[in-house]
Amino acid sequence: MSSRTQTAGIILAAGASVRFGQTKQLIRLGKKYLVEWVLDAALNSRLHAVVLVLGHDQETILSALGSKVEHPGLKVAINPNYSDGQATSLKTGLSSVRHDFESVMFLLGDQPMLKTGIIDHMLDQFRHSDNDLCVPFYKEKRGNPTIFRRPLYDELMQVSGDVGARDIIRKNPDRTLFLEIDDPLCFLDIDTPQHLKDLLTHLPE
Repeated sequence: MSSRTQTAGIILAAGASVRFGQTKQLIRLGKKYLVEWVLDAALNSRLHAVVLVLGHDQETILSALGSKVEHPGLKVAINPNYSDGQATSLKTGLSSVRHDFESVMFLLGDQPMLKTGIIDHMLDQFRHSDNDLCVPFYKEKRGNPTIFRRPLYDELMQVSGDVGARDIIRKNPDRTLFLEIDDPLCFLDIDTPQHLKDLLTHLPE
C-alpha cells in the first residue's frame, strides 16, 4: 500500500473539563466511558494507527480503559501541558507520528456518536483526492474529525491556544476537501452538562 494512503488517527482527550466537576473522559454513557466511544470507533476503522492523547487524570483514565490500552494499533501519548489549550495536545499527538505517516486525522475525545463508517468514508474520499485537508460539514456547519497531509505538518506544529487547527483550515480553502456528511449526530460533542443530557436521547444501546 502506498505511503500516501497511510493515515494515523489522533484522539484529543487531555483536557480537564472543569465545567463538569469530574473527569469528563470517564463519564459513563451506556456501557462505555465517553472517551471509549470514540476510541472504539477509531480502532475499528481503517486508520493505520491510533494515538490517544491524555493529560488530565491520565492514570485514572488508563486504569479505567484496562486492557484496551494494550491494543496493538493504539499508542498513548501524554501531554503535560494540556492546561495551555488544545493546540498542545494536537502537537503532542502529531509529534508521535509525523515521521511515519503521510496524513493524520484529528478526532475529539468527546464525540461519542462518531461512527467507524464516517471515519472510513472520510478516509476513502480523502485518499482519492489531491487535497491536503479534509473537513466534514452538515448544512454548512463545519465539524470534526479533520484530516491533514504532511505538507501542513510544520504549520500544525506552530498552532497555539485552544482553537486547534481552525486558522489553518480557514486560510486554505483551495487545498481543502469539504465533505458533506448526512449524519448530524456524529458532530455532537459534550462540552457542558446540558450537552450530555441532550445526547442521552440519541445514545445507542
